[in-house]
Amino acid sequence: MTSMPPHPEATPAPKPGTTPTLVLIGHGMVGQRFLEELADRGVTGRARVVVLCEEPRPAYDRVQLTSYFAGRSPDDLSLVDSDFMARHGIELHLGDPATAVDRTARTVTARSGLTVRYDALVLATGSYPFVPPVPGKDSAGCFVYRTIEDLLAIEEYAKEARTGVVVGGGLLGLEAAGALKGLGLRTHIVEFAPRLMALQVDEGGGRALRRTVEEMGLEVHTGVGGKEIVADADGAVTAMGLSDDSRIETDLVVFSAGVRPRDQLARDCGLPVGDRGGIVVDERCRTTDPAVYAIGECALAADGRVYGLVAPGYDMARTAAAGLAEALGAGSGPADGFTGADLSTKLKLLGVDVASFGDAQGTTDGCLDVVYSDARSGVYKKLVIGAAGELLGGVLVGDAEAYGMLRPLTGSVPPVSPEQLVLPAGAEGGAAALGPSALPDSAVLCNCHNVTKGTVRAAVTEHSCGTLPEVKKCTKAGTGCGSCVKSLTAVMNDELAASGATIDTGLCGCFPHTRAELYEIVRTLRLTTFAELLDSHGRPEARNGDGCEICKPTVGSIIASLAPSVGADGYVLDGEQAALQDTNDHFLANLQRNGSYSIVPRIPGGEITPEKLIVIGEVARDFGLYTKITGGQRIDLFGARVDQLPQVWARLVDAGFESGHAYGKALRTVKSCVGQTWCRYGVQDSVRMAIDLELRYRGLRSPHKLKSAVSGCARECAEARGKDFGVIATSNGWNLYVGGNGGADPRHADLLAQDLSDAELIRLIDRFLMFYIRTADRLERTSAWLERIEGGLDHVRDVVVHDSLGLCDELEALMAAHVTHYRDEWAETLADPERLARFVSFVNAPDAPDPSVRFVPERDQVKPDLTLLAGPTLPVRTLEGTSV
Repeated sequence: MTSMPPHPEATPAPKPGTTPTLVLIGHGMVGQRFLEELADRGVTGRARVVVLCEEPRPAYDRVQLTSYFAGRSPDDLSLVDSDFMARHGIELHLGDPATAVDRTARTVTARSGLTVRYDALVLATGSYPFVPPVPGKDSAGCFVYRTIEDLLAIEEYAKEARTGVVVGGGLLGLEAAGALKGLGLRTHIVEFAPRLMALQVDEGGGRALRRTVEEMGLEVHTGVGGKEIVADADGAVTAMGLSDDSRIETDLVVFSAGVRPRDQLARDCGLPVGDRGGIVVDERCRTTDPAVYAIGECALAADGRVYGLVAPGYDMARTAAAGLAEALGAGSGPADGFTGADLSTKLKLLGVDVASFGDAQGTTDGCLDVVYSDARSGVYKKLVIGAAGELLGGVLVGDAEAYGMLRPLTGSVPPVSPEQLVLPAGAEGGAAALGPSALPDSAVLCNCHNVTKGTVRAAVTEHSCGTLPEVKKCTKAGTGCGSCVKSLTAVMNDELAASGATIDTGLCGCFPHTRAELYEIVRTLRLTTFAELLDSHGRPEARNGDGCEICKPTVGSIIASLAPSVGADGYVLDGEQAALQDTNDHFLANLQRNGSYSIVPRIPGGEITPEKLIVIGEVARDFGLYTKITGGQRIDLFGARVDQLPQVWARLVDAGFESGHAYGKALRTVKSCVGQTWCRYGVQDSVRMAIDLELRYRGLRSPHKLKSAVSGCARECAEARGKDFGVIATSNGWNLYVGGNGGADPRHADLLAQDLSDAELIRLIDRFLMFYIRTADRLERTSAWLERIEGGLDHVRDVVVHDSLGLCDELEALMAAHVTHYRDEWAETLADPERLARFVSFVNAPDAPDPSVRFVPERDQVKPDLTLLAGPTLPVRTLEGTSV
């Protein structure tokens, strides 16, 4: 390996009166972090910063790359705020990589021909995937797994494939395998090492991981390598031959067998590189040329290692930025040099928690292992203990809950015995729960950004951060891989409690309880009225009162959703319930801007007969209603006066329609494509499933509206990943996604479970919806709930899939009660003259229509005739300048 000179020169200072130019080659995660460090130190205000990026998009979260297949878009993965470059005056050249560096002239030339002179150059070129030199590796159907463009290509090719092979059983290899399985392919993993994740886990951890992976339906081949790729006459992959002379028939191969430093630019311009690659740098991340730095996976650090994890890359970015800031007279002084990094890691691969930290392999002389293994549940835990009792490292597979507490304790003697730290909850002598109080302030909570417990505490006590988002923004902790969020929350809450801060989590001024707590009170005590709940569990000053506009509809929704189980009347407009409802629920219709109402009959799955379609048309014509086909595959009718609602609904109910609940916080629609019945790409009957789901969950009252969709194949025409619960067909059944939504703050749904049968799918949706209704806050969509609830998606999966809380029987029973007792609200209303009496514009003149509800023609239909309140004849002018 080429060594550094003992005392390299300082980075040359720019000439007085000139603006220095910094050039960054590469814009990945480490490159973006470097730019943020420059900005934080004021360098972007003192220097011209130019970035040459090979990819067609700005930096994105490569750690979360596989989440693309769980519904996150490339934009969701972006690490760059839309205005970051403009705000800091940074010149970003996308799709224009550097092709040459002239260190004598101090210039960089890009592929486009652009030439930039630099005062300082930073190489952040990252790494490239290693593809074993097997014959046929360039055949059609062979891919690497490194960029978003790689994933897009794999996704497209997989549409015509049935079987896939992943070469490599490391971190990215297992993620790639999960992606292929999610695309509906029978998936094989080929790993040359004797176990999966050989660098991170020991033999016992490897056995536990393999067992769990194989139980998921993936086929694992360890101790063998690829010998050749077999292609057909058209050059497309048909099989892979292995080193043991076995053969796997396959349509697609993904190489994920490690990475190599991208150091060719450095080689070409004469910078020293290591024997096995990597640009040689010192502890300040400088090369032998004092004007050139290298950071991230392309660099061979001062300790002789190339680091492939993002956290060391961030440390190197911080170090290089500090050095450049110092040279420019900016910033607050130099950062510590980079002489090595902690390689601890915690990941969820194929749904399995895997973590390792410290001396995970137990290589320290005189160390001992403390092991807990449960093959039945797929849990393996090993702690490596030194001769003096200090914790040296560990491996956690299947249950990595303790990682956040154990890793910061590395190098110290734990406050309890190691045996207590590995035994599961409930085991005799085990399950010691170590809280943040057991950690010193110097303990690093966030490894990605090197944030200590003391820094988090200071964010609360000195910077007045009182919420997790505020702590994240102040410290950057928790914004990397996210594995430290639970520890951050615990430290923050402990610090708030220690300071005497009290956070009122009550629903409103009437109740000291959250919505979830009120739900439990109503369910457990079987309360059926708002008055009972307020008088027994309201704040003292609110008891015997009327409640407020926050708690009344919230409690009304809780009682409605629990009505069959607690013995309440499920009809929302009877007795006290009527006074609790929001405006729309008062008349079982959506109030529009001119005082008229909309009528939205349910059309399950978007399927409708010609006869029913004719009825809707006739009703719209006879009552003069504006008619609109919506994105939810329904037909909405607008412009009915309140006194017309029963007349319209009488005709619709007679024709077999029922309420679409567009007015309530309930299930709206379950969209569908035409599925395998008509579409040549469809693999399941999506229309039938959508109809079944919509009829099952119709009328289900919840904290917020619910939307769903069912797609008949991976082409996703029904947009299921943008719904609260979405279903996508696979060749083996159904994939269930949860927590998505559109609107002003869109979010792609996350994959909850794969390859489910019809019965399994419905059972999990039952559990998911009832758990959401049970624990969500007021007006909280499933997307916000999933991000807020402690443990997030993993916790929800544990509860609804694995029944970790023992609630599933109860959740299923609650849903069964809803299904059994469902009644159409409009049919119930039309059958009762007393209920019909409320549908009038004026109580004292029930037969008089509201004269202010008026319309004007537009495109052969009608639209509201909007007038200013100041005068009934003064028209409102539109943006186009015409009167309406």
